[in-house]
Amino acid sequence: MAGIENILDIISSQQKQTENNIIYVAEKKANAIIADGNEKAEKEYTEYKKKSEKQLALDYDNAVSSVDAEMRRNILACKIHCIDEIIEKTLERLDIMPADEYFEILEKLLVQKADKGEEGMLCLNQRDLSRITADFEKTVKIFNIKISEKPAEIENGFILTYGLISENCSFRAIIEAERDSLRDMAAAELFGQVKK
Repeated sequence: MAGIENILDIISSQQKQTENNIIYVAEKKANAIIADGNEKAEKEYTEYKKKSEKQLALDYDNAVSSVDAEMRRNILACKIHCIDEIIEKTLERLDIMPADEYFEILEKLLVQKADKGEEGMLCLNQRDLSRITADFEKTVKIFNIKISEKPAEIENGFILTYGLISENCSFRAIIEAERDSLRDMAAAELFGQVKK
């Protein structure tokens, strides 16, 4: 029986050695799979981190640009509002000027707009008709223009008509026509900005 026990011991020993070899190979394979998995995971993590950092930097730059653009729009809107207020105050000042100064401005405007060769008609508002100066009437006659007795429905200035063509020379109409260039001039004076 001792021979059978030796044989069983040999078989048991070989079986353990085979099991150990299988376990060793399996552990080696498992370690290789884990190492490969860790390497791939590290690589993916690094790539994801780089992409995330790039996206984060891009999102940050976009957010800064957006805020910067919004601030510039708000500043511009504020400046335009200030300039428009100045324009309105200027119109108010023109309305309360003494008659001689007011009609002096109208004379200069008439000299720019009048056509010496053709007979024209000039319409003033009711207020200006009642306070017209002699100097202004002389200038109007020089240009062969008649002053309409019928008042025009304008705040100030005049309407100049030659035949079928009328030009609204009220201060508001002139300012509206030149609003952008007036804003540019005011911005240059007030904020030191010069349009290039």
